[in-house]
Amino acid sequence: MMLSTLVRQPRASPVAAVLVRSLTTETYTPNPDLPPPLPPKRPQAKTSRSRLYPQPRPAVSHQHQALPSLPASFGRNQLLPVSNSKRALLESIVEQFDAPIRYAFAYGSGVFEQDGYPVESSAADGPMLDFMFAVTHPAHFHSINMQQHPSHYTFHTRVLGSSYVSKVQEFGPGVWFNAFIPMAGVTIKYGVTTVDNLCSDLLNWRSLYLAGRMHKPLRIIKDDARVRLTQQVNLTSAVRAALLTLPADFSETQLFERIAGISYLGDPRMMLPAENRGKVANIVKHQAPQFKELYHRLVVGLPGVHWPSHTSVIQQDTTPHARAAHLRKLPSNLLTGVKNNYDRSCTTPSYEADESAYWIRLAGDERLPEALGEELRKIVRYPATIQSLKGIASAGVGKSVRYGAAKIGKWWSGSDGQSQ
Repeated sequence: MMLSTLVRQPRASPVAAVLVRSLTTETYTPNPDLPPPLPPKRPQAKTSRSRLYPQPRPAVSHQHQALPSLPASFGRNQLLPVSNSKRALLESIVEQFDAPIRYAFAYGSGVFEQDGYPVESSAADGPMLDFMFAVTHPAHFHSINMQQHPSHYTFHTRVLGSSYVSKVQEFGPGVWFNAFIPMAGVTIKYGVTTVDNLCSDLLNWRSLYLAGRMHKPLRIIKDDARVRLTQQVNLTSAVRAALLTLPADFSETQLFERIAGISYLGDPRMMLPAENRGKVANIVKHQAPQFKELYHRLVVGLPGVHWPSHTSVIQQDTTPHARAAHLRKLPSNLLTGVKNNYDRSCTTPSYEADESAYWIRLAGDERLPEALGEELRKIVRYPATIQSLKGIASAGVGKSVRYGAAKIGKWWSGSDGQSQ
């Protein structure tokens, strides 16, 4: 017997045979029990559209689902025009930031004219340009921005780093400001907040620090679908709150001043020599067309309100049932405060017994405007005070003194104007 017949070769296992066949065969037979493979992705051509193109884009967040595309006409009242030179300046400033910005707007007397502050004045004597940036991750934004623009931050904030800045930002209304920044031949101040914090304030009036600023005319530079949606709710809430404090017949100027004044109720700067006491009237005086663009469509869309476009006189239904419809739809933080205000007085029927009768009773009470004012002051006072104190940490003592001196000058200007 030959040696080859005595030494038997090891027999390959069935599994090994299958593996060998799968590696050596040129054709591939898919397993019917598995899903078919995905086709290869085709490379997409990059578009040259500017990242400042003011169209609302779906919001993508780690905490929220993306919104579907909004109709092209939705929130068009928010897109207030400015001159071509002003628009180019504002966009060029925002484009200089490498850190990711989800939503950006410019506001204040440097964008839209106020009494005593000509909007086209030179950089030397003109007002500071105010910006607000809403970002997704503040520590990430400040880390990149601190590397690109270290001079925007004080020495101690650069030493402590972006984590410190983002932690301080969370206190109060959730905003960090960098002020007296020279850019593009002008002086700017910009605040940084998160999209989540911004939308929460727009919906609920948690602090009214951001929502109140957005009650007034502003120029959107980078748009976001989620913010545009919640801003429309914020504007409507401002109209409802103002209507509850106005009589059956009133002027559009009265409406605009009542809306513009919401965010200043309880603001410590309005009680101390740190702000122009005629600021609300100054804002409305020269920005009435922008206010009308913001609010006219919203006002006429509410039941019981009559405001023809060719007149400045507004009429509203002031019956308790009509006012109750506005009252029940106020932002949750304000509505809770009003409810607690009346519950302490024990002059209203039980909310649990008859909810509808409860709100009608409150809406018909002559003390309602006063109660609304009290609760708005409570909402504004604490966050505004904390933000004023945070200015020392963010801007440093030198810039804080400089900013305070400028505010005191405006206060004296307003005092002189009122005495004349």
